Amino acid sequence: MNENLKEACGIFGIAGKENTNIYSKIYYGLFALQHRGQESAGIAVAMVNANGFKQKGIVKDMGIVPEALRNKFVEGNFGIGHVRYSTTGSSSIENSQPIQIKCNDEIFAIAHNGNIVNTAEIKQKLRVATFLTTSDSEVIANLIAHHYVSGKNFLECLKQAMKEIVGSYCLVILYQNKIIAVRDPNGFRPLVIGKNEDEEGEICVASETCALDAIGFSYMRDVEPGEIFVAEYAKGMKISSSTYSVLKDKISYCMFEYVYFARADSVINNASVYQVRKEMGKILASESYVDADIVIPVPDSGITAAIGYAEWCIEHSKRICYSEGLMKNRYVGRTFILPNQADREKELCTKLNPIKTEIDGKRIVLIDDSIVRGTTIKRLIKILRDKGAKEVHIRVSCPPIKFTCKFGIDMQTAKEFIARDKSIDEIAALIGADSLQYISRDGLVKAIGTENLCYACLTGISPVTEKQTKLIE
Repeated sequence: MNENLKEACGIFGIAGKENTNIYSKIYYGLFALQHRGQESAGIAVAMVNANGFKQKGIVKDMGIVPEALRNKFVEGNFGIGHVRYSTTGSSSIENSQPIQIKCNDEIFAIAHNGNIVNTAEIKQKLRVATFLTTSDSEVIANLIAHHYVSGKNFLECLKQAMKEIVGSYCLVILYQNKIIAVRDPNGFRPLVIGKNEDEEGEICVASETCALDAIGFSYMRDVEPGEIFVAEYAKGMKISSSTYSVLKDKISYCMFEYVYFARADSVINNASVYQVRKEMGKILASESYVDADIVIPVPDSGITAAIGYAEWCIEHSKRICYSEGLMKNRYVGRTFILPNQADREKELCTKLNPIKTEIDGKRIVLIDDSIVRGTTIKRLIKILRDKGAKEVHIRVSCPPIKFTCKFGIDMQTAKEFIARDKSIDEIAALIGADSLQYISRDGLVKAIGTENLCYACLTGISPVTEKQTKLIE
């Protein structure tokens, strides 16, 4: 359970058939991505047909999807949507997305997931008198518009912008008769493509496949790192794509998407998140098994790894069983995603309640996805002991987090990371655990199935080029 980590956003776009309305599909697609942001939600829609296109409008508001969008409706068959958590910019309606930009007497709408680290440099180049938001997404939109004013083809403007942007970005853009999806050359954040098997020609893009499942679309593939994917309507749906990795950067998928942020039922970068997390649990057990009575997850994020841990124990004839142990109040949101620590601590008190009959007199292995400051896990250990736990051993399916993230996860204050200047034994003593072990980095890589990962929060080493790293520093 992450005490101070925030995912940037979730994005969604759909190109629907002529004479159809796709608002409800965007709504439910965003609802499926709610775990990626709970501060605000928005939808921009256009009507596209053989006679041309017309921007129909944009609706957005603060709150989760049902609060922000349920009583609103915009008619159209092309559209994009966004759910937000602020990694840059404050939590306010001004920073909600999608953002609309007017240039060359045209309007395009854009939604962004990620974090740009050279916004100051881009702002200086653009010399825009007034930015209406404090979001880096508006900077991206204005950079694209800056090149578009010069009379270039819109897709060429996107390619030019990709040369200049440093950081992580997945974009969905509603432009004329097109839905455009863009993924940065490193591929930090996930972005997938789906199609409607029942309505031939309908295409959508989303941060995760769980959004495709929510509207009955099938998964086609991922948007590749450095790719510009276009779904265009011109007397029928037309799909095209071009790969544009200007610096030929090393692919660096965010390992934390697999550990925590992505939903367990999603497929990202051609890997099942559920299977990856279960494998993390199995490897964790193989690396740091401890004799105990029950394995308990910290719900919900620790559940799949705990199942994997318990399965390994069964496969190796260890007398240990899986138990819920902690009951979650389903009406309380993700603790980490609340904007401030005071709110997070208040929420935790009502979020998890121990089941005494499962805990009393037991030696417990408690599985969590990660430890940031250690305050949450420390309180949980005390709760378990108060309910009669004989021993509490902590096993973590992510290596120790020691460094800040500049690519879309709000890890801004490294001094708060408990692993930054403490040994594992020191952390165990501080949180009151009988023992503590993390999965190894090699074990993490084995579980995910690729070495093309960003470990910056573990090692402090940025995956971007030396030229880009200077901008980050």
